[in-house]
Amino acid sequence: MAVNPLIQIIDDNPTFTTAIRNVLEIEGYRVRVDHEGVAGLTFACLWAPDLVILDLLLPDIDGYEVLKALRAAGRAMPILILSARCDETEKVLAFRIGADDFVTKPFSLMELLARIVALLRRSRPRADLNGHGDRAAAVSPDLEIDLSKRTVARHGESIDLAPKEFDLLVALAVRGGAIMSRAELLREVWGHRTEVVTRTVDAHILSLRKKIELDPAEPEIIVTSRQAGYRLALAAPRLVLIGTGVSLATSRKWTVNGR
Repeated sequence: MAVNPLIQIIDDNPTFTTAIRNVLEIEGYRVRVDHEGVAGLTFACLWAPDLVILDLLLPDIDGYEVLKALRAAGRAMPILILSARCDETEKVLAFRIGADDFVTKPFSLMELLARIVALLRRSRPRADLNGHGDRAAAVSPDLEIDLSKRTVARHGESIDLAPKEFDLLVALAVRGGAIMSRAELLREVWGHRTEVVTRTVDAHILSLRKKIELDPAEPEIIVTSRQAGYRLALAAPRLVLIGTGVSLATSRKWTVNGR
């Protein structure tokens, strides 16, 4: 069965991204929103969306850096720049770095939709694995996650995870140590299905901990943030994303390998 294209929006304005998301979802697209450049870059490298909508003014890193990093990492999906920067030199720079289109704010949502359709039509078909990049993997000294094979190993020993347990672990890894609420996990892993309740998230976390933690009662990998949700503890173990050109150290400093 054909899967609808996944479009990622990287922009720090919630009102703006909500408006675009609503229009795209009405048109049948799957949509992912990131409000920070680092989180957006990590997701795009790991999950290889069909198209990225990227703002240049982001709270943590400049949008140009995200664009350069994606191209340096070999990610070839269409990238559409949305920016209030209207100077011609800004547009020329974006195209030189690797942008496929540039739309200046404010703009018409219908025009944006038409440009998205055109970019998706021109982009070559991708053979992927449920939206995962075919080479991406997340690795630590203790825990290895192979996205293309959908396998997990600790100290070289394979761990048998249920499909939702695997997706849950990947969703946390993509956030690079940031807290994910139960509502966010429901949306990312279960697709916001109404029959799934937050108790399901907790039950899957418990099951996942039993399989990957040395002591599930004292978890070191998947940490609970009271009243907030869950996060991946990067200090133990250290987490590195390989095959994507992006490395994440425990210091939270990001580097681009440029492969």
